[in-house]
Amino acid sequence: MVVKVYGSVRAACPQRVLVCLLEKGVDFELVHVDLDQGEQKQPEFLLKQPFGQVPVVEDGDFRLFESRAIIRYYAAKYADRGPDLLGTTLEERALVDQWLEVEGHNFNDLGFTIMFQLVILPRMGQPGDLALAHSCVQKLEKVLDVYENRLSKSTYLAGDNFTLADLTHLPGIGHLIEEANLGHLITERKNVSAWWNNISSRPAWKKLKQLVQ
Repeated sequence: MVVKVYGSVRAACPQRVLVCLLEKGVDFELVHVDLDQGEQKQPEFLLKQPFGQVPVVEDGDFRLFESRAIIRYYAAKYADRGPDLLGTTLEERALVDQWLEVEGHNFNDLGFTIMFQLVILPRMGQPGDLALAHSCVQKLEKVLDVYENRLSKSTYLAGDNFTLADLTHLPGIGHLIEEANLGHLITERKNVSAWWNNISSRPAWKKLKQLVQ
């Protein structure tokens, strides 16, 4: 059965879900939601996602929103297909969950604020708060220093294998590099840079980038 994914292929949270489905070889149909026109806030869409955000997936009669919940769901549902994205032991799974939380609470909020102030607001014809963006960049540098230390001890964030802990970072870092011109945050850190080059070279991410173009 084809999974319906409601969202924009250019938005980070839908991209997180799409790259997970691509990793697992799950067929999907992308139902475009025009964020610039505010379609996600319309009554019809609010019936699917009451907070007016993307993505939402429909898998038969099952509906789910929140991108990190969605990728956990599909990584578990298709555990026997494609790469193991959850970890095998209790400890490995705990580390995957830990770094998913780190991304959600320590990385993503800063990355989103930077993107909103430097990219999204100017795209809408409004001035961004450069001081706020600069402050967030400084805070993000400290977060990435933690990543640098972690990645000096393991190839991937949760250990020696690629998991959701790494996958969840692909959209956010990709946007910071390509749209906010902040690639130096990655390249200035040897281990983070090697990790990024590794995970962004995966076929699933490359396929997603082709969909965006």
